[in-house]
Formats: sequence, C-alpha cells, structure tokens
Amino acid sequence: MKNNLCFLLVLLSTLSSFSQSKSEREIDELRSDYRILFYNVENLFDTKDDSLKNDAEFLPQGQKYWTWKKYQDKCSKIAKVIMASGGWELPEIVGLCEIENKRTLNGILYATPLKKARYKIIHKESPDHRGIDVALLYQSDRFFPLDTSFMKLTYNGSDHSTTREILYVKGATHTDDTLHLFVNHWPSRWGGQLESEYKRLAAASLLRSKVDSIFDQCLKAKIIIMGDFNDYPNNKSISKTLKACVPNKEFKDNNLYNLAAFLEKKNSIASHKYQGVWGMLDQFIVSGALMNANGILRTQPKNMHLFAPTYLLETDNSYKGRRPFRTYIGYKYHGGFSDHLPIYLDLWRALDDE
Repeated sequence: MKNNLCFLLVLLSTLSSFSQSKSEREIDELRSDYRILFYNVENLFDTKDDSLKNDAEFLPQGQKYWTWKKYQDKCSKIAKVIMASGGWELPEIVGLCEIENKRTLNGILYATPLKKARYKIIHKESPDHRGIDVALLYQSDRFFPLDTSFMKLTYNGSDHSTTREILYVKGATHTDDTLHLFVNHWPSRWGGQLESEYKRLAAASLLRSKVDSIFDQCLKAKIIIMGDFNDYPNNKSISKTLKACVPNKEFKDNNLYNLAAFLEKKNSIASHKYQGVWGMLDQFIVSGALMNANGILRTQPKNMHLFAPTYLLETDNSYKGRRPFRTYIGYKYHGGFSDHLPIYLDLWRALDDE
C-alpha cells in the first residue's frame, strides 16, 4: 500500500510538469479497464561500445556525441510518456521498438520514476546489425505470460537473419482473458520503398503463418498485433499478405482488422511525418474475436488512439503545421522524445447485460 501511494505521488508530480490540453484531460477521465501502449522510441542506445553491433555513432566519441547525460534524459522522457499515456494508471502492457538492449530497458524502468512501478521485461538480443530490438513491458499483477517466442525473419530461402525478430507473447489477463500479442518492427524503406518491399512482405508472411496456426487451434483467439510496420495500412504487405481488413460494422472472429486504417480516416495527424506528410506507420491490428462478445475484455475500432500531447510535438519549420519532437535531426542533437508518436489501444469489460 505504501509503495502504491508513493508511486501515485510521483505520477501526479510527473504529470503536473506538463501542461495538459483539454483532450488529454478527457483521456484521463475515460481511462479504460485495460490499456496497451506501443512506442517507437527512436534509437535508444546506451553509451557503451558493443563490438557485435554497429553502434559507433551512438557513443560519446561517435558522430552523434551520444553522452551519458543525453541517454539519461532520453530514458526519463520515455518513462514520462509511458506514465502520462496511462492517464492516472499505468498502461498494463507496453510494446517498444528501437531499444538497443536490456540495459536500456532497465534505464527506463529503474533510473526514472517508473522504478516504483511493477513492470517486468520480455526481451532478447536480436540479430539486427544495428542492434535495435523490440521488447514488451507488462504489469505483473495484470498480465501473466504463458508462452513467449522470437520469430526469426529471413529472406530468399536463407537461414541467416540480419534484422529484428517478431516478438510473440501469449498470456492471461487478471480478467482471465487470453491474449496473443505480437510486437513488430518491420524492415525499413532504406534504399527505396519498392526496392525494400520484399523484406516487409517476408515479415508479413511470417506473421500471417503464426496467426493462421493460432486460428487453427482456436477460431475465437484474441490477437493483438502492434508495431512500426514501415508500411501503411493500404500497402500490400499489410492489406494483402497479412490480410488485415479495414474495420466494418460486422467482425468475423478469425479475421484480422486494422484499427489504424480506421483511425487515420478521422485524424488530421498520424504517428509519423515524412517530408511534410503524416502517415500511420504505427498500427494496432486485432482479430475479430476481440470485438465480438467473447470473454470479458473487448475493443472497437474507435478504441485505438494516437497519444499526441503538446509536449511531443513542435512547429514544423520545413513544411507546415506540427511534427514529432524528436531526439536528433540528422546529426544535430534536438533534445526531444522521438520521431514517432505513441499509439494505444483500450480494452473494456463487457457489460453484464450484454
């Protein structure tokens, strides 16, 4: 009880350090029964050289002069986003990408006000040549992992991988719902969208094969796929290979529905901005069973949100409007949060009379 009270005081202090807009206050008032956050944190590296990774530019003597002070500030900023995005309660689950290793996760959780929280970590060093990984944080009294695997992504029949894996976690919630969670960070568009598309098609195919195996065992499986896909909802990898549909009025239990496709139609901004154009690279994709009357927790297309408080945005001097307040612009330290905005998904308890 004492630890919970201490954490609440720290949370109130942290949230008060930001000026909240009306929309943020409304988020606090409408906190759901279960919240899942996903955040691409933009190159969270520690300051130590790893001879097995291409992390040279993120060292104190590297091209970006990445110092311990900058690293600590970045960890603190990420922790503040996690805390603020939960309203007056922390998100039950947090998916992250672009973190270097478990040390950086410890930096977020144990060297910030989040040290009073009860998050546990699921992470594994990936074969990505830059060393950036995906990870899952979860509140240990609200989610109970049952099975975890890291799905290796390869291309053109090779058994050697040089990119981050897809994280799969099956677990039970405190409401006795079983969730199948996937955390993704698909290959980038470096070298051109079309030239690199085969890599994202391979990621989509790998993910779809796992989804099919889950549906083979349970047609009503509650699947939540989150991540930075480096493709948009209407791109081939997601709409055709993964078969993630645009949500409609009726949902088939064993179909996938892309809630980001619904969100981008009603929002003026998205999760990422490139050359003045907003795009929804960060997405939540769920199975129809999660939107039908199965179990306790459920969601609807309107329950995916973009977390975009004023302090995560800045004036876009190159184009117009606003843009994410990022850590670096090229090699110049900018002191912000990330080049992506976080997204979150709310799950609600079914009403007793439904």
